[in-house]
Amino acid sequence: AYLFIPQESHLTKDAQKRLKVLMEHSDLGSGFQIAMSDLRIRGGGTILGASQSGYIAAVGYEMFLQLMESAISELKGESVLETLDPEINISVSSFIPESYISDIDQRLSAYRRLAKIRNLEEITDFKNEMIDRFGPVPAELSNLLLKIMLKTLSAKRFDLNENVLLLYFSNDHIKNPDGIIDMIASNTQQFSLSPDHVLKAVLKKTGEKQMLSQAKNILKEIAQHGNC
Repeated sequence: AYLFIPQESHLTKDAQKRLKVLMEHSDLGSGFQIAMSDLRIRGGGTILGASQSGYIAAVGYEMFLQLMESAISELKGESVLETLDPEINISVSSFIPESYISDIDQRLSAYRRLAKIRNLEEITDFKNEMIDRFGPVPAELSNLLLKIMLKTLSAKRFDLNENVLLLYFSNDHIKNPDGIIDMIASNTQQFSLSPDHVLKAVLKKTGEKQMLSQAKNILKEIAQHGNC
């Protein structure tokens, strides 16, 4: 694209800044950097005005809508179901490494897709696509997928101590508690349920990586019993 402009002295300061941004970010996939630079130049804007909102740019359009819906429901006096953010009590990191997906736009797109996942099949599809596009999934992303899996199963906490898995379910989010009870009844030697709805599973004593793999298989078994 060729941009024809009058002498720079005729341009406003903001226009000069925008041209400089275009010159600095001319590579393919630079849209995010250009958009954020433009946001800094013109300011955040108003929430529902004609210009784009700084809040939307900060949290993303879909998350912004969710926050607005929650705020409106609270103003109406309606009950608002909090979004699950499962707690994982094992010493692992969970994120998408820059070394795996180097392009920032593609990483943000992957995070947005993860936020939309609602069942185990979508997690499998996402993982297969990542392998096809970027290669074997690194441990950090695999751990992040574990957190998404817990969310789809209505689990709010995941503890792995030695060879014991403790899974805490959210009473407000759980979809099919009878399915979990049926799974426990089918193998009482491995599974038990406490009065406060904590699932306990005994794992084979192996290395940490192998026990984590066993725990993931148990989560898949829970999903098969109709909880998601």
